[in-house]
Amino acid sequence: MYAVVKTGGKQYRVQEGDILFVEKLEAEVDSTVELNEVLVVNKDGNLVVGTPVVEGAKVVAKVLKQGKAKKVIVFKYKAKKDSKKKKGHRQPYTRLQIEKIEA
Repeated sequence: MYAVVKTGGKQYRVQEGDILFVEKLEAEVDSTVELNEVLVVNKDGNLVVGTPVVEGAKVVAKVLKQGKAKKVIVFKYKAKKDSKKKKGHRQPYTRLQIEKIEA
């Protein structure tokens, strides 16, 4: 059984027990989160596609960690102009473990 859920503007194909990194969610560590935007559910070979979401379907996940990704360096440089800028960015994320798919 698997489902396709939408969170943080992205879509993820998940199964029970999967661990995934999503855009930061406002939730405490060790709490549970319900993802209600379920786009597709495949249960025992039956594929149910929502228009745009599947009614009554949800995915329950446990928050394992709140963190930041590795630093990405942004360096802008213009030749012969003595112009350069260096910036760094660390994207915040939430690490989830899928516990149950209800459809």
